[in-house]
Amino acid sequence: MSILPDVLAPGLRLVFCGTAPSDVSAREGAYYANPANKFWPTLHQAGFIKVQLHPQQFRQVTQFGIGLTDLAKFAQGVDAVLKADDFDVAALQEKLLRYQPKMVAFTSKKAASVFFGTTTGRIQYGLQSQQLGPTQFWVLTSPSGAAVRYWDISHWTALANWFNVT
Repeated sequence: MSILPDVLAPGLRLVFCGTAPSDVSAREGAYYANPANKFWPTLHQAGFIKVQLHPQQFRQVTQFGIGLTDLAKFAQGVDAVLKADDFDVAALQEKLLRYQPKMVAFTSKKAASVFFGTTTGRIQYGLQSQQLGPTQFWVLTSPSGAAVRYWDISHWTALANWFNVT
Protein backbone atom coordinates (compact mmCIF):
# COMPACT_ATOMS: atom_id res chain seq x y z
CA MET A 1 0.00 0.00 0.00
CA SER A 2 1.34 3.44 -0.92
CA ILE A 3 2.18 5.96 1.79
CA LEU A 4 -0.27 8.52 0.39
CA PRO A 5 -3.08 7.72 -2.05
CA ASP A 6 -3.05 9.25 -5.49
CA VAL A 7 -5.64 11.96 -5.93
CA LEU A 8 -6.32 11.44 -9.62
CA ALA A 9 -9.42 11.45 -11.80
CA PRO A 10 -10.23 11.83 -15.48
CA GLY A 11 -10.53 15.39 -16.74
CA LEU A 12 -8.15 17.11 -14.31
CA ARG A 13 -6.54 20.28 -15.58
CA LEU A 14 -3.50 20.05 -13.32
CA VAL A 15 -1.70 17.37 -11.29
CA PHE A 16 1.02 18.34 -8.82
CA CYS A 17 3.73 15.70 -8.57
CA GLY A 18 6.37 15.61 -5.84
CA THR A 19 9.27 13.25 -5.28
CA ALA A 20 8.00 11.50 -2.12
CA PRO A 21 6.01 12.31 1.01
CA SER A 22 8.02 13.93 3.79
CA ASP A 23 8.24 12.14 7.12
CA VAL A 24 5.66 14.60 8.50
CA SER A 25 3.29 13.97 5.57
CA ALA A 26 3.65 10.20 6.00
CA ARG A 27 2.93 10.47 9.73
CA GLU A 28 -0.06 12.81 9.18
CA GLY A 29 -1.37 10.88 6.17
CA ALA A 30 -1.67 14.06 4.11
CA TYR A 31 0.19 15.71 1.25
CA TYR A 32 2.52 18.64 2.08
CA ALA A 33 1.67 18.40 5.80
CA ASN A 34 4.86 19.91 7.24
CA PRO A 35 3.97 23.37 8.64
CA ALA A 36 7.13 24.75 6.97
CA ASN A 37 5.90 23.63 3.53
CA LYS A 38 4.47 26.44 1.41
CA PHE A 39 2.30 24.24 -0.84
CA TRP A 40 -1.16 24.84 0.67
CA PRO A 41 -0.79 28.59 1.30
CA THR A 42 0.67 29.01 -2.19
CA LEU A 43 -2.28 27.28 -3.88
CA HIS A 44 -4.43 30.05 -2.48
CA GLN A 45 -1.95 32.97 -2.73
CA ALA A 46 -0.95 32.22 -6.33
CA GLY A 47 -4.61 31.99 -7.36
CA PHE A 48 -5.21 28.30 -8.09
CA ILE A 49 -8.04 28.12 -5.56
CA LYS A 50 -10.16 30.77 -3.86
CA VAL A 51 -10.13 29.11 -0.44
CA GLN A 52 -7.29 28.12 1.87
CA LEU A 53 -7.17 24.34 2.18
CA HIS A 54 -5.23 22.52 4.88
CA PRO A 55 -3.24 19.31 4.40
CA GLN A 56 -5.98 17.06 5.82
CA GLN A 57 -8.32 18.42 3.12
CA PHE A 58 -6.08 17.18 0.30
CA ARG A 59 -8.79 15.02 -1.30
CA GLN A 60 -10.86 18.15 -1.96
CA VAL A 61 -8.47 19.43 -4.64
CA THR A 62 -10.28 17.46 -7.34
CA GLN A 63 -13.25 19.83 -7.05
CA PHE A 64 -10.91 22.53 -8.40
CA GLY A 65 -9.63 20.37 -11.28
CA ILE A 66 -6.40 19.55 -9.42
CA GLY A 67 -4.79 16.21 -8.56
CA LEU A 68 -1.85 15.05 -6.42
CA THR A 69 0.74 12.30 -6.69
CA ASP A 70 4.41 11.50 -6.04
CA LEU A 71 7.11 9.66 -7.99
CA ALA A 72 7.96 7.53 -4.97
CA LYS A 73 4.76 5.98 -3.64
CA PHE A 74 6.38 3.53 -1.21
CA ALA A 75 9.22 5.64 0.25
CA GLN A 76 9.29 8.78 2.35
CA GLY A 77 11.73 11.46 3.41
CA VAL A 78 13.82 14.27 1.99
CA ASP A 79 15.36 13.80 -1.45
CA ALA A 80 18.81 13.09 0.00
CA VAL A 81 17.60 9.85 1.64
CA LEU A 82 15.71 8.52 -1.38
CA LYS A 83 17.31 5.90 -3.61
CA ALA A 84 16.95 5.65 -7.38
CA ASP A 85 14.82 2.50 -7.09
CA ASP A 86 12.34 4.34 -4.82
CA PHE A 87 11.03 6.16 -7.90
CA ASP A 88 8.64 4.54 -10.35
CA VAL A 89 8.60 6.65 -13.50
CA ALA A 90 6.84 3.94 -15.53
CA ALA A 91 3.95 3.81 -13.03
CA LEU A 92 3.54 7.60 -13.21
CA GLN A 93 3.62 7.54 -17.01
CA GLU A 94 0.92 4.85 -16.98
CA LYS A 95 -1.27 6.93 -14.65
CA LEU A 96 -0.82 10.02 -16.83
CA LEU A 97 -1.73 8.12 -19.97
CA ARG A 98 -4.81 6.71 -18.20
CA TYR A 99 -6.07 10.00 -16.70
CA GLN A 100 -4.64 12.45 -19.28
CA PRO A 101 -4.49 15.64 -17.21
CA LYS A 102 -3.79 18.78 -19.22
CA MET A 103 -0.71 19.61 -17.15
CA VAL A 104 1.60 17.95 -14.62
CA ALA A 105 3.53 20.34 -12.40
CA PHE A 106 6.59 18.88 -10.72
CA THR A 107 7.03 20.52 -7.33
CA SER A 108 10.81 20.42 -7.61
CA LYS A 109 13.62 20.15 -10.13
CA LYS A 110 14.48 16.80 -8.50
CA ALA A 111 11.07 15.31 -9.34
CA ALA A 112 11.33 16.59 -12.92
CA SER A 113 14.90 15.33 -13.35
CA VAL A 114 13.91 11.84 -12.19
CA PHE A 115 10.91 11.76 -14.51
CA PHE A 116 12.83 13.05 -17.54
CA GLY A 117 15.97 11.02 -16.78
CA THR A 118 18.38 13.93 -16.57
CA THR A 119 20.21 16.02 -13.99
CA THR A 120 18.62 18.84 -12.02
CA GLY A 121 21.10 21.24 -13.65
CA ARG A 122 19.54 20.57 -17.05
CA ILE A 123 16.02 21.34 -15.81
CA GLN A 124 14.61 24.85 -16.19
CA TYR A 125 11.63 26.18 -14.28
CA GLY A 126 8.40 26.73 -16.18
CA LEU A 127 6.75 25.02 -19.14
CA GLN A 128 8.72 22.10 -20.57
CA SER A 129 8.96 21.09 -24.24
CA GLN A 130 8.17 17.41 -23.53
CA GLN A 131 4.64 15.99 -23.64
CA LEU A 132 3.14 12.61 -22.84
CA GLY A 133 0.05 12.15 -24.95
CA PRO A 134 -1.97 15.33 -24.39
CA THR A 135 -0.24 16.07 -21.06
CA GLN A 136 2.17 18.99 -20.81
CA PHE A 137 4.74 19.49 -18.04
CA TRP A 138 5.74 22.41 -15.83
CA VAL A 139 8.53 22.64 -13.24
CA LEU A 140 8.09 24.66 -10.06
CA THR A 141 10.35 25.72 -7.24
CA SER A 142 10.00 23.36 -4.31
CA PRO A 143 7.57 24.49 -1.59
CA SER A 144 9.51 22.42 0.98
CA GLY A 145 10.95 24.23 3.96
CA ALA A 146 14.21 22.39 3.21
CA ALA A 147 14.40 24.20 -0.16
CA VAL A 148 13.58 27.71 1.04
CA ARG A 149 16.72 29.20 -0.56
CA TYR A 150 15.31 28.31 -4.01
CA TRP A 151 11.75 29.49 -3.31
CA ASP A 152 10.20 31.80 -5.90
CA ILE A 153 6.42 32.13 -6.02
CA SER A 154 6.58 33.72 -9.49
CA HIS A 155 6.83 30.26 -11.11
CA TRP A 156 3.69 29.21 -9.22
CA THR A 157 1.88 32.41 -10.18
CA ALA A 158 2.77 31.89 -13.86
CA LEU A 159 1.32 28.37 -13.70
CA ALA A 160 -1.79 29.70 -11.92
CA ASN A 161 -2.25 32.18 -14.78
CA TRP A 162 -2.17 29.28 -17.27
CA PHE A 163 -4.51 27.27 -15.04
CA ASN A 164 -7.07 30.03 -14.82
CA VAL A 165 -7.30 30.64 -18.58
CA THR A 166 -7.51 27.02 -19.73
